Amino acid sequence: MLTDKTILLIIGGGIAAFRSLELMRRLRERGARVTPVLTPAAEQFVTPLSVSALAASKVYRDLFDLTDEAEMGHIELSRASDLVLVCPATANLMARMAQGQADDLATTLLLATDTPVMIVPAMNVRMWEHPATQRNLATLRGDGIKVVGPVDGAMACGEFGPGRLSEVPDILAAVEAHFADGPLKGRHILVTSGPTHEPIDPVRYIANRSSGAQGTAVAAALRDLGARVTFVTGPAEVPPPEGVEVVAVETAGQMRDAVEAALPADAAVMAAAVADWRVANASGSKMKKDGSGNAPALEFAENPDILAMVSQGDRRPHLVVGFAAETDDVTAHATAKRARKGCDWIVANDVSPDTGIMGGQENAVTLITAEGAEDWPRLSKAETARRLAERIAEALA
Repeated sequence: MLTDKTILLIIGGGIAAFRSLELMRRLRERGARVTPVLTPAAEQFVTPLSVSALAASKVYRDLFDLTDEAEMGHIELSRASDLVLVCPATANLMARMAQGQADDLATTLLLATDTPVMIVPAMNVRMWEHPATQRNLATLRGDGIKVVGPVDGAMACGEFGPGRLSEVPDILAAVEAHFADGPLKGRHILVTSGPTHEPIDPVRYIANRSSGAQGTAVAAALRDLGARVTFVTGPAEVPPPEGVEVVAVETAGQMRDAVEAALPADAAVMAAAVADWRVANASGSKMKKDGSGNAPALEFAENPDILAMVSQGDRRPHLVVGFAAETDDVTAHATAKRARKGCDWIVANDVSPDTGIMGGQENAVTLITAEGAEDWPRLSKAETARRLAERIAEALA
């Protein structure tokens, strides 16, 4: 898939820079040509010699290289590639990109390019979660820049959480998905998946039995048709698909914020099983038995209605698909939900315990549209996702 593709790889100055060496090798194995650019900070972590050897190419480092600049080399470099890949994208590099700075070769290339740009962030968890970084991330997404990761994991600083560089196979899958041809190429689709966990106290929570398998399959099917997928997932039992932008959340409030940040999109598939209520009086410390035999009184508050927010908002996607998990009168309840929420389609299914659907490998759905109800046969969740993705492609065409 990457044969004869030229990738301009900008290596930022973080400890994860060493992973770019493996990435270059894997890109070349798939037929890509790699043109590496080192930021000054990156040279503290990887050497120009090792980068040049693995890329089998000259390493570009200095904006004011007179030989190259005699022919406006930074302009040529920025536009002679099929994809500009920034890996790792540090907090500092993302901030300079968001502000449009051009104070070294890397940022000048990024500002001068008309080639698609993909970034792979990696940084300390506190830096990633800082409001400034999240503002910069939203700006870059709004500018059309694709984002891969980061993921949760242990970091060199000893902390654990989101901010770890995505694994090399996942980065490769995202690059390959970018070049994939299909009816959804050039389309951005938002997919939500999995359950949400609403805390009772620091060790207990309210949840549901959703495994996230169907939403994950939908994201993969849309990716396979060429879409750029933003995958907002709660704590699912199944791993997210490769080649999509993963945003991991826990609560309904976090999912709402992630969905808002991911818009605009051409379509939204809201497959997450969002908890309807949260505990309004959640405790900041673990609740204890007091010996009286009385259970603590939990007060509930309604969670945000994310499907209605997307369907009725100012940045409404062209197509909004909701899901309805029901245990009785499936078609009637799903039809009413479609009208109430304002979405275009509802994918409804019977999740009664005897069906084995919730948490299982198969699904039997009814697609509710303005034209009526269409029963689909019982299929694997992957096949159900493929059919839905194809219908979405037809609708967006």
